[in-house]
Amino acid sequence: MNQHFVREKRIDITTLSNGLMVATERMPEIATATLGVWVGTGSRHEEPHEHGLSHLIEHMAFKGTARRSARQIAEDIENVGGDINAATSVEYTSYTARVLGENVDVALDVLGDILINSAFDAGELAREKGVILQEYAAVEDTPDDLIYDAFMETAFAGQAVGRPILGTPDTIKSFDEATIRAFLAREYTPGKMVLAAAGDVDHARIVDIAERLFGAMPAVEARQPEPGRYTGGERRISRKLEQANLVLGLPGLSFKDPGYYGAHLFAHMLGGGLTSRLWHEVRETRGLAYSIDSFHWPFSDCGLFGIGAGTGASDVRELMDVTLACMAQATQDISEVELVRAKAQMKVALLTALETPGGRIERVARQLLSWGRVVESEEIVRKVDALEVEHVREAGRVLLQGAPTLAAIGPIKGLPSLDIIASGLRG
Repeated sequence: MNQHFVREKRIDITTLSNGLMVATERMPEIATATLGVWVGTGSRHEEPHEHGLSHLIEHMAFKGTARRSARQIAEDIENVGGDINAATSVEYTSYTARVLGENVDVALDVLGDILINSAFDAGELAREKGVILQEYAAVEDTPDDLIYDAFMETAFAGQAVGRPILGTPDTIKSFDEATIRAFLAREYTPGKMVLAAAGDVDHARIVDIAERLFGAMPAVEARQPEPGRYTGGERRISRKLEQANLVLGLPGLSFKDPGYYGAHLFAHMLGGGLTSRLWHEVRETRGLAYSIDSFHWPFSDCGLFGIGAGTGASDVRELMDVTLACMAQATQDISEVELVRAKAQMKVALLTALETPGGRIERVARQLLSWGRVVESEEIVRKVDALEVEHVREAGRVLLQGAPTLAAIGPIKGLPSLDIIASGLRG
């Protein structure tokens, strides 16, 4: 057993000989344990014929293993009062459980079983495909969900990073056991996995269990996904709806980019709360939308900045004009008062996420997969505090120089052309 051990404040980290990392944080005030396995693979790691496969695998993890039925998986967790869940994103897939501290071994055994020994029974696979097809249909029937899928597909045209996580009906129907197992062998490798636990946990005990469950997995060189290339463009979907849903975006920054925090603060000041510029002007002053918000989505090598809103057909053009004006104006006169407020809100959001064991292990796992280390909160706060007004204004100016992406659905005839929108962004 060739393990490497380091201590990061209250977090203990051991790397198994095959590359899998085990990170724990004992929280004496907590009687429960929250633990999970994060895999550094998601929808952007799929080939075109695998589109939607990460999400399907996450679903199938609970449908039976070589020694447990789907019901037994649920019973083994719920018999000790626990719960179990999983999630798929663009760059990660996670499998998590919460139990009393005394039942950590039960939870880990179930997680190890579903990750190593899933059976992928043909009958269960057929049923779960049907469930996901219903999930796909639900998104198609929900304009304010569908529009964000269209937005990502347009911003990163022809690339896995821009494809919807669910897949398409054709790809979902095509998946079989062989396709699933080939993907798992390629992507679910120990060097891309972190087992993280927090609460009533003992590091040495969890490392021992991890070694037993995962230590035999062969070390495989991780395959890097295709770099994200922002393309921009537009997708307009005319539908007979009561409201037009719009998302306007621009190229953002990776969370590894030195300018990330400035871009994030700019997005927050523009449309991140009840005191933000867009909320005040669009909602409170003009009544053009029930809600409007801006966001900055960072990935490991690229990012996306955007604004989303819904409005009536007669207000589409005014909403766009006001939004463009607010964006351009913000790059010129964001104030110190706004910056101080945004910094405080960002710190509260950061620290609130760390108040639960679940939030803590998610942070640790993602950071270990992305950086190979835990980035302490103090380090993040220092970077945020170092930003001055002109840094954030400049971050906004850089964002607004990019080519725009527009996704719109509903009664959208009043929308200006993409060229006019691009000109409006330049002020």
